Amino acid sequence: MADSGGSPIPAALDGITVLDLGCGSGRDAYVLAQLVGPNGRVIGVDMTDEQLAVARRHQSWHTDRFGYANTEFHQGCIEDLAAVGIADGSIDLVVSNCVVNLSPDKPRVFREIFRVLKPGGELYFSDVFADRRLPATLLDDAELVGECLAGALYTEDFRRLMEHCGCADARTTASAPIALTSPEIERKIGFAAFTSRTVRAFHLPLEDRCEDYGQTAVYRGTLPGHPHTFDLDDHHHFPTGKPLLVCGNTADMLTATRYAPHFTVTGDKTRHFGLFPCAPPAPCQAAAVRGRRLPAADLTSCC
Repeated sequence: MADSGGSPIPAALDGITVLDLGCGSGRDAYVLAQLVGPNGRVIGVDMTDEQLAVARRHQSWHTDRFGYANTEFHQGCIEDLAAVGIADGSIDLVVSNCVVNLSPDKPRVFREIFRVLKPGGELYFSDVFADRRLPATLLDDAELVGECLAGALYTEDFRRLMEHCGCADARTTASAPIALTSPEIERKIGFAAFTSRTVRAFHLPLEDRCEDYGQTAVYRGTLPGHPHTFDLDDHHHFPTGKPLLVCGNTADMLTATRYAPHFTVTGDKTRHFGLFPCAPPAPCQAAAVRGRRLPAADLTSCC
């Protein structure tokens, strides 16, 4: 009922090192292993021995099938990745599928994630979010915990956690409301609203607001599986070949990460034009907002 809505797997994975938090039986890890290829690596961490036994049981099959071994699985807690040997700045991408809500120490989880990420690395995860802080007593309810509701992240507390970790601009890539279809669960926790979200956050020194530096970005159409468009998040849609105005943060996400080879970004941060109208509700007409002439290419905002 509170499923996160699918495996959190972003684009541009060839040759990178991926850490799968709460990898369970290894389903997502083995999908990722094929996508990162023989030059990549996938590390799974889970606290459940039984699940890891299943994951390890399939390692030899995948090695024989694809001709390379690039997976490893460790028993441990996602709050202490150092204990399983994950070094500082060693990971390109951290993924997690509806696991963080189960942690009793979410701030520590996110601190560990940003400790192990390389500069420009990415956290890409799906989980359950709530529209308010939930009473801690709900964590004693096994049914609510099992439905990933009792430990749901309050959206604003998540934003604050990201800021404390040095990420001032986490982006939602997908979001859907969660319906409480059980009368008993509705009775227990129906006072709150829940959403299933997929979020991406980069290990970059971003600004806490979207600022306008007159920069533009063009998607080259070169990401595997994305020949025509690429969605950075739920309000940044890049058609192939079309120049779009972008804020400084978005420009950094496209130039200081593994996505850089797939974009042409023009302009720098030497001249500032104020706040950039970078918000998800509706398309924005950048020309009217800025009151300045645009190139003949008829640039629009990516928002």
